[in-house]
Amino acid sequence: MQDIYTFKEIPSQRPNTPLLDRIDLPSQLRELPAEDLPRLARELRAYLLWSVGQTGGHFGAGLGVLELTVALHYVFNTPFDRLLWDVGHQAYPHKILTGRKERMGSIRRKGGLAGFPKRSESEYDTFGVGHSSTSISAALGMSIAARLQKSGRKSIAVIGDGAMTAGMAFEALNHAGHLHADMLVILNDNDMSISHNVGGLSNYFAKLLASRTYNHMRNSSKKVLKAAPPLMQLAKKTEEHFKGMIAPGTLFEELGFNYIGPIDGHDLPLLVETLENLRELEGPQFLHVVTTKGKGFAPAEADPVGYHAINKIEPVPADKPEPPRPSAPRPKYANIFGQWLCDAAEQDARVVGITPAMCEGSDLVAFAKRFPERYFDVAIAEQHAVTLAAGLACDGAKPVVAIYSTFLQRAYDQLIHDVAIQDLDVLFAIDRAGLVGEDGPTHAGAFDISYLRCIPGMVVMTPSDENETRQLLHTGLQHEGPAAVRYPRGTGPGAAIEQKLAALPLGKGRRVREGRQVAILNFGTLLHSALEAADGLNATVADMRFVKPLDEALVRELAEQHELLVTLEENAIAGGAGSAVCEYLNANQISCQVLQLGLPDRFVDHGKHGELLSECGLDAEGIGQAIVDRLASL
Repeated sequence: MQDIYTFKEIPSQRPNTPLLDRIDLPSQLRELPAEDLPRLARELRAYLLWSVGQTGGHFGAGLGVLELTVALHYVFNTPFDRLLWDVGHQAYPHKILTGRKERMGSIRRKGGLAGFPKRSESEYDTFGVGHSSTSISAALGMSIAARLQKSGRKSIAVIGDGAMTAGMAFEALNHAGHLHADMLVILNDNDMSISHNVGGLSNYFAKLLASRTYNHMRNSSKKVLKAAPPLMQLAKKTEEHFKGMIAPGTLFEELGFNYIGPIDGHDLPLLVETLENLRELEGPQFLHVVTTKGKGFAPAEADPVGYHAINKIEPVPADKPEPPRPSAPRPKYANIFGQWLCDAAEQDARVVGITPAMCEGSDLVAFAKRFPERYFDVAIAEQHAVTLAAGLACDGAKPVVAIYSTFLQRAYDQLIHDVAIQDLDVLFAIDRAGLVGEDGPTHAGAFDISYLRCIPGMVVMTPSDENETRQLLHTGLQHEGPAAVRYPRGTGPGAAIEQKLAALPLGKGRRVREGRQVAILNFGTLLHSALEAADGLNATVADMRFVKPLDEALVRELAEQHELLVTLEENAIAGGAGSAVCEYLNANQISCQVLQLGLPDRFVDHGKHGELLSECGLDAEGIGQAIVDRLASL
């Protein structure tokens, strides 16, 4: 039985980890006797809990694959053998064992370790991960490269925490089986989503099916029976029925994989033995391990969703009195959306909510409880989510797709072909627009204005605060045709929220400050910074609200009254809202100086949101300085 010490709280002091302290790289791990591995796993679990308590970040998934991580680096010759993590937040134990233990205190901080595997960070991070369900495709590519190079290199994809629900994973499985690729796919099944068939009998048969003896007999039989196709087919069907009685792997067998499992993903000796056997086998192998998300930390085991990630735990001195309870926190933009959707569904029975596995992140929990028949979580399947909405819209429903900006990129073809070309009534509530802080460039919504505004018939809205978010969501719902409202992660400025829903005039902005010489055209939630910069310059500020349709009358008016127009957006400058303004001025031969401020032409690394805005010159100081510099050159 696996010896796992269960913690009930996060250690406040660095734990004593003498064995782990001797391991800086997997090559040193592989020098340990196998009987020391459970002790190493206990120390690694303690260190992971302590380090994440110091910094905050993902840890539930990492705790679940901790034994698997140890076993993989023990059995395979990493980094020569390619190990891919999918989803990426499973990789914290991997980072600790691959030379980054002492830098874990910098994780997700500006200039520190990334919260996901990152190729430029370590040779052990063989593939960068942000979106899920990419590992099998990438591992297949590496397997093909190894075949072409005759290197003997192994490729191992660890896919789990919901990533197996995406169609891309099955596309890659189908191709890998067709090519008879020499690779191993490990399904980390941490929510019993495929099977509950774990126990002594299952483990026994998994060991048998992965053994060299069984596979030698299997391959020898194929050679003998090749001359008699009917007998070959009978033997194949018999084997499939046998496996189907003890394991849920028939689907993977049909795709061309040799299926093993399910096995206990926390039983280190079993994992090591099974992986050692699989390492010697040729062709596509599929290992199904069942784990507990948050394993070894009791609160996370009981609430794997709530403990998917944690914030930094601040120490409280024993002699310090408990601080007064703070007033009610400002609602996040996601909360504004969640409440609006419930209110909209209350008023209109046609409203349907759709999300690709982001129920909690997009704050759809209340909607799911109140309107279960109108709530659809399609799992990690963004393409399906968008076309599902298109189908609903065809027959009179009012679908609202709650989706992160960076995830909508995966369904761009469906957005154009299935929604926009057919001019269907679908509203996209685009969360995490702009920079997202510690999650870094893989999760930043840096391009949605650019990729949305070029689509004919698309309405694109950029609210500046919480109330405008609520009212523009309602505006988009009332509009007949495709529409999108983009809003950022986190909280807003604390604007008073009007409960009454009123559609705003389509394509109309508003002046919020009058000044001279300079006019700042703000698109989105940088309005507060724009106003602060404008106070020092006596500049005019307009809250544009709409990127498409653009308030052309307001743009013309501001251009005629000011020497310099400044467009401001938390989106890539290339093709963004500022480009829309310039295109209008050029098309109408309106001569005016324009300064476009937005995200630079590079991927902005992780850090606190405020730090990143300052780095990009999008805080009040940066905006003001950019304007002063441009005025000096006029």
